[in-house]
Amino acid sequence: MLQSYAPIILFTYNRPKHTQQVLEALIANPLASKSDLYIYQDGAKPQATYNDKNAIQEVKTFIKEIIVKNAQTPLFGSITFIERESNLGLADSIIDGVTYVMSKYGKAIILEDDIVVSPVFLNYMNAALSKYENEPKVWGISAWSYPIDTTHLGDCYFWRLFHCWGWASWENRWQHYKRDITWALENFSQEDINYINLDGIAPYFNQVIDNAKGKIKTWAIFNCLIAYKHNALVLCPSTSYIQQIGFDGSGVHCGQEGEIFNPAHINTKFPITYPNEIIESATALERIKAFELSLKKPIYIRAYGKLIRISQSLGQKVNQFINGGGAEHNIIISYPALTHAYPFSYNHTPPLLYLYTYYNHPLPYPNKKEHK
Repeated sequence: MLQSYAPIILFTYNRPKHTQQVLEALIANPLASKSDLYIYQDGAKPQATYNDKNAIQEVKTFIKEIIVKNAQTPLFGSITFIERESNLGLADSIIDGVTYVMSKYGKAIILEDDIVVSPVFLNYMNAALSKYENEPKVWGISAWSYPIDTTHLGDCYFWRLFHCWGWASWENRWQHYKRDITWALENFSQEDINYINLDGIAPYFNQVIDNAKGKIKTWAIFNCLIAYKHNALVLCPSTSYIQQIGFDGSGVHCGQEGEIFNPAHINTKFPITYPNEIIESATALERIKAFELSLKKPIYIRAYGKLIRISQSLGQKVNQFINGGGAEHNIIISYPALTHAYPFSYNHTPPLLYLYTYYNHPLPYPNKKEHK
C-alpha cells in the first residue's frame, strides 16, 4: 500500500472539449480521489482571436465547475487552479509548473490537455514511482509507448529516450533540468547525437537545432539529453496507458497525421510485472527503429507532398491575382499520372496534372477557355 500518491499536474489552454475528456478520464481512475490536482491555465496570446479568447474562457468555466463538484463529492484529493495572467507558452508553463510542484511534493505526474488516460493510469504511474524512487538510473516513467509488436516485451521495458505524453518523475531528477540550447549544442559529440538519433534513423537531435533557430520552442528534448548525460533510462509500458487526442489540428506541435502513434487499444492491465534489470531492452529498441524506418516516405511520396504544397500555394496566389481580393475561385492543380503510377493513401485532395480555372469575372487571359 502506497503511503502517498503523486500530485497530478495538468496544463491547459484553449481546448475545452479536449480538457473535458482528459479530466473525465482522470476522474474515472480510482486513485484520483486520493491525488492532489494542479491545473495550470495559460493566458491568452497577444495575437489571440475572439474565438481563442472565448475558448480559453470555456476551459476556465469548465474547470471551475469541476472545482465546485469536487467540494460536493470528492473527485480529487484537492484542486489548485493557477490562472496565468499572460501567455507563457507551453514550454515555459510546463517548466515553471513542474518545478514548483516537484519542489513541494518531491514527485509528480504530468499531463497536457490532449492526453486521455486509462482507468488504471494512476495505478501504473504511482506504483512505478514508488518502485524506482531510489534508482537513479531511472529518469522517469512514461505512460506512452511506440505502437510496436509487444511479443516477448513483457508488461514494460526500459529504453533511452524520455516521452512527454503522460509522464512522471522525481524532484531529485528534475532538479537537473535546464532548457539550455548552448549547452546542448556544445556538449554533444557526433557519437552522442547518433545515440539520441537511434543510429541516424530518427533525427530527434534536430529539435535542438530548430530550437536554436527559433523555429520551435520545446522543452522535452532537453530532458532526453540530460537523462543521457546521467546514464539513465525511462520506463515505458509495452502498450500505452494513454491516447493522444491532439491530432486534430488543434495543438501547437501535433499534426493531423500523428494518429499512427496511438495504440490500437488503451492499456487497462494492472498490476504488472517489471523488468528484472534496469537495462535498455534490445528488443524494444530494434522494433522502435523499425517503426521509425516505416515512417520514412519514399522519394516519390516526398516529391508528391512537395507538389501538393506548391500547388496549394500557387492556387492561393492565382486566386489572389485573379480576384484582386474579390470573390473566391476554385483552382485545382493535380497530377493524375503520378497518382496512377503510385497509388497510395494521402490526406490531401488527389493532385491533378492540369490547372482548371473557374471564374466569375474577366481574367488576364485571351479568352475564358479551359487551360490545358
